[in-house]
Amino acid sequence: MVGAEPRSRLLGPLGHTLWLRLRAMLSRRRATFFIAKFNRPDMAVLRELCESGKIRPVVDERYDLSQIGDALRSMGEGHVQGKLVVTL
Repeated sequence: MVGAEPRSRLLGPLGHTLWLRLRAMLSRRRATFFIAKFNRPDMAVLRELCESGKIRPVVDERYDLSQIGDALRSMGEGHVQGKLVVTL
């Protein structure tokens, strides 16, 4: 579940999904959920975009493996704006 907030310890991000679905049922809005299916042509387009520099991942911060505690703490506090990279 990419990008969903964990609303509860019991349900994790699934609680957020269920809440959105319920709200959609009670209003005129629609909620659609999907699972991405990877295929070669789409992956080739993504590879070309990455290699050309048209898209690139956002790396918030890099940590050594010895700093894994700091990385997890930063993530848990909600300060991360991109991806965290841990190097071995």
